[in-house]
Amino acid sequence: MFPAWLDALSLAALLVGAVCALIVSIDVIRRPQHMTVMNVVWPVTALFGTGAVVWAYFRYGRMASRAAHHAASTHRTEAPFPVMVGKGALHCGSGCMLGDVAAEWLAFLVPAVAVWFGWKSLFSEKMYAVWILDFLFAFGLGIVFQYFAIVPMRSLPPGEGIVAALKADTASLVAWQVGMYGFMVFAQFYLFGHLLGHRAAVNTAEFWFAMQGAMIAGFFTSYPVNWWLVRSGIKERM
Repeated sequence: MFPAWLDALSLAALLVGAVCALIVSIDVIRRPQHMTVMNVVWPVTALFGTGAVVWAYFRYGRMASRAAHHAASTHRTEAPFPVMVGKGALHCGSGCMLGDVAAEWLAFLVPAVAVWFGWKSLFSEKMYAVWILDFLFAFGLGIVFQYFAIVPMRSLPPGEGIVAALKADTASLVAWQVGMYGFMVFAQFYLFGHLLGHRAAVNTAEFWFAMQGAMIAGFFTSYPVNWWLVRSGIKERM
């Protein structure tokens, strides 16, 4: 059992994330994004970015709605370059988050999946085996998200679109996952394991509270990579 204060804090953080995602979802439904995949990106990233993502959406995300795009077609105002980079990182992170959530619950509900990925053979720690599954799910969804962003913007055929998506998001996805894994090691082994006596299981609020922090860490580790990708033209400006 974790301390009651940590239970309350974890639940409150998750509730704030859910409320922020709901606020953004409602507005996105009313004002769909010009880039369709961003209709998913903004609410998903609000689950961990909470107030910061809500602010970014209302300040800059609305500028990219379909209505705003059509209204400003003759004198369109672009977001500042650092904001474009942040949107690119969030775009990457939304696929990572959905993939990580799906993989973690799959391995929790079906432990044999972790065995297939090396638990008890390659790894004594189940967490490391699940990370392989996390990465595969996150990478797959991340590339799908990038495909549906880059193909309409460049009018690419499917084959070229897949190659472009791989070029645009592979480094970003790896950087995001490195930050996420690093934070989860810190949380599970030191904060939970060392200071509190035991690690957080997937079916606890504490685990997902830590995952919120891990996603924020992923944003910061992927941001410099996205800066380079956007600046060099490998990744589209959003």
